Amino acid sequence: MSSKIKKIKAIEVLDSRGNPTVRVFIELEDGTKTSASVPSGASTGEHEAVELRDGDLKRYRGKGVLKAIKNVNEVIAPQIVGMDATNQLDIDKTMIELDGTQNKSKLGANAILGVSMAVTKAAALSHKMEVFEYLGGVEATRIPVPAMNILNGGEHADNSVDIQEFMAVPIGAPTFKEGLRYVAETFHTLKDILKSMGLTTSVGDEGGFAPNLKSNEEAIELIIKAIEKSGYKPGVDIAIALDSAASSFYNEDEGLYDLKWSGAGKKSSDELIEMAKEWVNKYPIISWEDPLAQNDWSGFAKFTKELGDKIEVVGDDIFVTNTKFIKRGIQEHTANASLIKLNQIGTVSETIDAVKLCIENGWRAFVSHRSGETCDTFLADFSVAMQTGQLKSGSASRSERLAKYNRLLEIEDYLGNNAKYYWR
Repeated sequence: MSSKIKKIKAIEVLDSRGNPTVRVFIELEDGTKTSASVPSGASTGEHEAVELRDGDLKRYRGKGVLKAIKNVNEVIAPQIVGMDATNQLDIDKTMIELDGTQNKSKLGANAILGVSMAVTKAAALSHKMEVFEYLGGVEATRIPVPAMNILNGGEHADNSVDIQEFMAVPIGAPTFKEGLRYVAETFHTLKDILKSMGLTTSVGDEGGFAPNLKSNEEAIELIIKAIEKSGYKPGVDIAIALDSAASSFYNEDEGLYDLKWSGAGKKSSDELIEMAKEWVNKYPIISWEDPLAQNDWSGFAKFTKELGDKIEVVGDDIFVTNTKFIKRGIQEHTANASLIKLNQIGTVSETIDAVKLCIENGWRAFVSHRSGETCDTFLADFSVAMQTGQLKSGSASRSERLAKYNRLLEIEDYLGNNAKYYWR
């Protein structure tokens, strides 16, 4: 039977924040049927592919996606129905050309990505393969080390912490299964510690705790305490990764970083870099994402020069999974890793290109979810297919986060003795 596309249809569903997103259903001529759901970001880079929203305040406070749905059903579907689902590159190119803009603002990256992901899943299913096998081939055996978000701040929480994500990374675990256990136990221990201090254990968008603390450093110290109390060694069994999302507290007019949530005051790039050097020397930090703002290229390069030989310096908002910006970053030594988010660029094939560019130039690629997620597990398969060795998918709470971790447990079990797990 043929793996040609027979039918494409999109509907509006809700993401983990209760906001509309796009779900695309696909059917092939051989009877294969599947679907894909698109995530949504809150802390977004200004150069990201555009997530098309309706702007109709009478529906979902303007966040409806009926325009994107219509674009799938009435513009994209007529052009790709009849194409073979195995021709991912041609299908993605067709949609990019249909859109005709640099940032997918006409059809919407949410419309285009929904179709792109659905096509990949359908092609894999049609060939009776797992998605990670279909995309990555026989070499796709490396399970990523989870960077589990266990404490939130910034725009992902309503508290007195500036750093957006504090993550526990089980670098010393022998397998993904054990690594997930290490950090899940640490997450629950942290909850006990917060409770004992009379602090809130409510969670932010990605499932990490969001207490009001005295300082950003206190967050790190509490995590270290939780690691030790769980029976693990900080920096040996479990290390710490940070995501500052510094664009969220950068004052463009003043050229300063306003640590407004913690009340720590305004700081220059150089002052933030000095603070980071102190923290890296003091705490078991192995990775730091967006330590400076998305347009602070010189600051990023200085940060990398000072700390790039000690930790992974990850660009997110500055690169937005776009090969154009990653190439510049490589040339200017802006970082030594790029975050990888499918909906930042808008197609599966372009995301693969971004990962390959990183790896070919000695950079690491850090696959990531978004703050507005669904229970779609495509991301887990994608991370294994790309063999990047690291994934952040939120905390040990909220089913849309755990769905990815649980899928990785399935993949590790499926691979058996062939599964590999290591940080470096």
